[in-house]
Amino acid sequence: MASTGHAKLFFCILFITCCCTASAAQTQKVCCFSVRNQRVPRRTIADYERQISGHGCSIDAIILLTSHGRKICVPADEPWVQNVMKYVDALKE
Repeated sequence: MASTGHAKLFFCILFITCCCTASAAQTQKVCCFSVRNQRVPRRTIADYERQISGHGCSIDAIILLTSHGRKICVPADEPWVQNVMKYVDALKE
């Protein structure tokens, strides 16, 4: 009887471990290691993500997501980047 209880406990722990490992693998973060300070036409940007240093990545950046699926790392503090972010936010509303 005790071995059946141990087997159930083992499989419960195994199941929980597999679930946690699978969800951690799905939430992998993409980090920019450098930025490109070249203007990107805002009409080509579909969305953006903020990258904050110290939260798994080494630099502050904005990751622009183009309508073709490309990711472009740009500096977070540039005025043209802020304008692109405002434009995308307005499109979402």
